[in-house]
Amino acid sequence: MLGKKKSNVFQQKEPGQLGAKIRKMTGIAIGVIVVLYLLAGSVYSLKENEYAVVSTFGVPSVVEESGIHLKFPYIQRLHKVPKTINGFPIGYRTDSDQSVDDESFMITRDYNFVNVDFYVEYRVTDPIKFLYSSESPIDILKMLTQSYIRDTIGLYDVDSVITTGKNEIQASIKEKIIGRLEEEDIGIQLVNITIQDAEPPTQEVINAFKNVENAKQGKETSINKANQKRNEDIPAARALADETLKTAQAEAEERVNQAKGQVARLNELYAEYQKYPLITKQRMFYETMEEILPDMKVIIERSDGSTQTMLPLESFANISGEAGTAGGLESTGRFSAAGTDSGQGEVSEEEKE
Repeated sequence: MLGKKKSNVFQQKEPGQLGAKIRKMTGIAIGVIVVLYLLAGSVYSLKENEYAVVSTFGVPSVVEESGIHLKFPYIQRLHKVPKTINGFPIGYRTDSDQSVDDESFMITRDYNFVNVDFYVEYRVTDPIKFLYSSESPIDILKMLTQSYIRDTIGLYDVDSVITTGKNEIQASIKEKIIGRLEEEDIGIQLVNITIQDAEPPTQEVINAFKNVENAKQGKETSINKANQKRNEDIPAARALADETLKTAQAEAEERVNQAKGQVARLNELYAEYQKYPLITKQRMFYETMEEILPDMKVIIERSDGSTQTMLPLESFANISGEAGTAGGLESTGRFSAAGTDSGQGEVSEEEKE
C-alpha cells in the first residue's frame, strides 16, 4: 500500500514541473524575440545620397553621414529624404508617354492654342523644412510651376513658343519659381525646367508651322551662303583692286618717265635747232618720213592724168637713191615734186581712203 501511494505522489509532481519548464522556455523565447525586435528597430543604414531626419520626442535632427547608425526605438522616429535631383513631368506621363491635356493645353498672347510639355527637376536643400514646413512640398512645387507656366506662355505668341522663344520662356519660368520658393521656404529648390515639346493641337496647324520652320531654315541657309560668298568675293575684289591700282601707278610712272624723256629730247632738239635750224629741220623731216613711209601705199600721178603705183616702196627708194623701207602698206598717198632752197625735193602727201 505504501509503495502505491509513493508512486502516485511522483506521478503528481512530474506534470507540474514539466509545465513550469515549458512556461519558462516560452518566456525566454519571447524575451529574445522582443530584444531582437528592439535591436532591429534601433539600427538603420544610410546611403550617400540620403538624409536621415531623426526626431526625438518630436524634436528633429538631421544625419547626413552615410553608414550604420543607432536610434532608440519608439522614442526616436526616422525619415529618409533623398539628396539626389528628382523630377516630375507636366503635360504628360513618363510611364506611358500619354499626353495630359489639362496640364499641357494653353493659350498664347496672340490667342492661339498650343500644347506644351515640361519636365521639372528639383532637390531637397533642407530636409527638416521639407518634412515639417508643409504637408506636400512636391505638390506645392508642381502647382506653382503650372501657374507660372501658363502665366508666362500667355506673354508670348505661338511662333515663339513653338520655335524661337523656348530658351527665353524656360529662363523666365525658372526665375519666377526660384523667387517664389525662396519666399515660401519649404526646403526644396528648383534645379531646372525644360520644355520637352511644344506643338499646336491640330495636325493642320502642325503642318503649317512645319512649313514655316522649313522656310525659315531655307532663309537662314540662303543668308549663310550669301555671307560666305561675300566673304570670298570681297577679299578677291580687294586684291584685284590693289593689283589694278599698282598696275596703274606703275603705268603712270612709266608714262611720266617717257614724257620726261621726250621733253628732254625736245629740249635737246630745240637747242640744236637754235644753232643749226635748217639742218635740224631736214633731219626731223627725214626721221618723220622714215616712220610714216613704210606704212603707206604710194601712187604717183603724172601730168597727163595717168597714175602709177609704186610697189613695193623699196623699188622707189632705190631709184630715188634714198634709204627707206616699205612693208605692210595700208594707206594711199599722192606726191608732187617741188624745188627747195637746199636742192632737195620736198614731198607733200594727201591720204586717200
